[in-house]
This record gives sequence, structure tokens and C-alpha cells, in this order.
Amino acid sequence: MHDYQGPGRSTAYAENGMCATSHPFAALTALDVLRAGGNAVDAAVAGAVVLGFCEPAMTGLGGDVFAIIHEPGTDAFTALNGSGRAPAALDASVLRADGHARIPLDSAHAVTVPGAVNAFETLVSTRGKMALADVLAPAIRYAESGVPVHHRTALDWAAFGERLIGPGRKHFLDGGKPYAAGTRFASKPQADALRLIAAEGADAFYKGEIMEDIVATLRAQGGLHTAEDFARTAATAVEPVRRAYRGHDLIELPPNAQGVTALLIAAILERFDIASLAPDSAERIHIEAEATRLSYEVRNRFLGDSEAAAPDYDALLSDDLADRLAAQIDRRKAGAPKAQPAEALHRDTVYITVVDKDRMAISLIYSTFWPFGSGLASEKFGISLQNRGCGFSLEEGHPNELRPGRRPLHTLIPGFLAQKGSYVMPFGVMGGPYQAAGHAHFVSNLVDYGMDPQGAIDGVRSFHDISSGKLEIESRVSDAAAAQLAEMGHDVARVPVGIGGAQAIRIDHASGLLFGGSDPRKDGVALGY
Repeated sequence: MHDYQGPGRSTAYAENGMCATSHPFAALTALDVLRAGGNAVDAAVAGAVVLGFCEPAMTGLGGDVFAIIHEPGTDAFTALNGSGRAPAALDASVLRADGHARIPLDSAHAVTVPGAVNAFETLVSTRGKMALADVLAPAIRYAESGVPVHHRTALDWAAFGERLIGPGRKHFLDGGKPYAAGTRFASKPQADALRLIAAEGADAFYKGEIMEDIVATLRAQGGLHTAEDFARTAATAVEPVRRAYRGHDLIELPPNAQGVTALLIAAILERFDIASLAPDSAERIHIEAEATRLSYEVRNRFLGDSEAAAPDYDALLSDDLADRLAAQIDRRKAGAPKAQPAEALHRDTVYITVVDKDRMAISLIYSTFWPFGSGLASEKFGISLQNRGCGFSLEEGHPNELRPGRRPLHTLIPGFLAQKGSYVMPFGVMGGPYQAAGHAHFVSNLVDYGMDPQGAIDGVRSFHDISSGKLEIESRVSDAAAAQLAEMGHDVARVPVGIGGAQAIRIDHASGLLFGGSDPRKDGVALGY
């Protein structure tokens, strides 16, 4: 239960519908759509597109989308992979021949074809109740009139605005400087783009004037993208993967998303009596760090685009593998990390979840990978272009090797947690590579410690960063615990800003109510009616 003498917030409750996301304008947009007759899918898409103007460093129309939908009144879950693909003319061998060990973050070669707009149209047309034009109308208004910049967004702008290059500086800087808290960010060019999409559908983005603008911008930067690459873009229906955790079902997305990694971390944690440890103790942080390190090493060896090389789920999700990895964890000292991954890793994204009156629920995540993506934006319409291609490996023969038309390994994973007869909970944890570890940590908070959604989100976080080898800890980890972790052999580093962000909504079967939580590490809220 929330401590009303301390900072933070309490769990939100509602009956008819609820949205939890990282910005209040997006949450309000989603509720407006629900009250206007839309369902959870309509509301989530409307709110997500608004987030592109509320948090433009984190996401936008030039990004990718993944979503899981819970079918009301059933135990069924469906999912959509809205991630983009590498251009048909781009191959890892070309970059290796140029001397690259990994794809440069600000290169046009890092830009995969954005999948978000196609995914949004697919979701609304197949699962929504409203017309796409009506769903996009709130975002068009915000893009035209502008959005007051909130504090967390201003921090991101100040930290990452220097990544903007070329047309990106024109469209996303305020007179050459990052937007400050309390100023207003507007994008009339993106409002024009959204009007075209509202009138013509996703074809305006993939076959029309917007595509021509993006392709011309990329080719001017040395990109190999073509109109044909954009015309081939299509979101893919996928079957979620799941695994039990102490009587609960954790539902995730298959590769090229990293949901299998979250399932593996949870499986390792299940081999330990986590509930006997204090939630913020060095012992718990150590076990999670080691489970994360071992699971990410498996991810980096075996996962990529499952369309190109289907992973062996029976092996990856087996009790045998979880037992063997758990047995490698020394309760007293940190293990030696393996070689760092050759692909680039980022830090953040946006997430939105909505539940409607019929109890349809959607868990949706939307990102441009690194803050401001590649740093590029299209010349005319100001579409920020992701650098998701940096998630590829350039290692020859690797399952995640950059190849024409392939999807890169993604950090993005929307999730669900369910207990039959008790509840269904859409949730998401932002934070780039932290997401899989964050899913397992959030689930452990709920199941092992009996926390409510808001408490599980508020709980102190740590992360074994595979790219740096450091064990990142938040400021609320005690000095004593930090010292104990260092004695165990961890390279401990305190983070300047909280790790990631999270949102969740619990559909409680007994009461019929919705319980929502939203992360104080972001500027968002859980709102219902």
C-alpha cells in the first residue's frame, strides 16, 4: 500500500475503462476515444500517436510497433509484429567490407523501413471500431497546435538533442537548442503527414508523398532504400509465447522481439526463494543481475528474425536450460561476463496499455530505438527516422545477421501477466535492453512480494548492462547494499535518472474493477472512468 507520507502515487481504480501510459495527454486522448465509442485498440493507437509529439525523442511515425491483445471473456491472446525490415539492397557483407564491426548509429544504413504506420492501420482496421481518420484526429490537433514540454521530456531533449543531424535539427530543435520544460513543441509538417494518412490510409506513408520524402532524405545520406522496400512493408500476426511463473502465466512476444529472454530470466528466478529476501537487498539484486547476464548471453547467441531462422523454443524455454543456468549462479560472487554484443543497445521508448468496458485489453509498445532514432528526419514532413537497424549483428552466419529484408532483434516487448480465475494484466517496462529484465523484476514484485501494480512499478531497480558490464543501480539502493554488491565482484554504477519506466492495468475478476499503475520515473498517469 502507498505510503501517504512519502513521494509517489497510489494505485488508480476504475470500472468502465482505463489507460496507463507515460504522458497525461496520451492517457486523456485514450479515455476520450473510449467515451466516444472506440474500443481499447482504437484508444491505444490514438494515444500512441499522440505520444510521438509528447515524447518525440522516444518515438514517432518513423518507428516500430509491437502489440498483444487479450480477447475479452477468453484466455486467448493475439499479437502483431509491426517492426520494419532492412532494405533489399543492404547486406552485412557490404558493411564488413567497409571495415565496420557494427552499424553506425547515425548512418542511413541504420534506418530500417518504419513499421509503425502500417501496424496502426492494421490494428484499427482489423480490431478497432472507429475509422482511422477519427483515431488520428487528436494527434493531428496536437501536432498542429503544439504540446507543452514536460520535465522528463525536457531532460531527454537536453541529453540527446545533440544527436540530431541534418533536417532533424530543423524539425526537432527550438532555434538550434533543445526544447525546455514549459515551452511548446509543434510540428505542422507532421500534422500534414497525418492528414494524408487519415485521408489515404497507410498507403500515403508507404507509396505516396511521405514515402518519397523519406526515401529522398535517406538516399541523400547514402541509404539504399527504395520505393519497393516501403511498398512491401506489412505487419505480421504472431503467436505469443508463454511460461508459468509460480502459478501465473507470463505472456510475451517471440523473436525478433526479446520476449523469450524475459521468460528465461523469470524461469531462472523461479529456482530461488526470492520472497525470503528483502526486495531491495544486495542478495536479490545479485541474483537478478546474474539471471539477466546469463539469459542475455543466450539471447545474443541464438535470437534474431524468427522468419529467417526459427528458434528452438522447446530448448530455450525448457526446465533443463533454466536449471543449468540457475546452477551457474554463485550466491556470493558475480560471474565473469562473456564478450559484449556487436549490435547497439539503446535506453528508452514509450508504452501504452488500455482496457475498455468489454475488457478487451491491449499492451502496445512504440519506439524509434535510440533517442531521436538515427538523428535524421525527413526533409519535408519532419518524420524522425529510427535507427533500429543498429540492432542487427554484422557477424557472419549469426541468427541476427543483417541481411536484405530481415527484421533486427528488438528490445521492444509488450507483456501480459495472468492468473486463471483471478486476473489478467497488460503491462510494459520501458528502458531499451532493460525491458526483459524489467519484465521479470516487475512480475517478481507482484508474485513474490504481493505488491499491487503501482507498488510493483515503484520498487527500486537495478540492471546488469551487457554492453558496459556494469551493474546499474538507482539512488534508493542503500550504500550498504551497493558496497556488498561491489564486494561480490559487481562493477556498480549509480544512474543519474531512474531506470526505464512502466505501466500496468490489472483486470480484477473478483471485483470487476480495473487497477492501474504508472511509473513516477516518467511524466505519465493511470487514468480511468
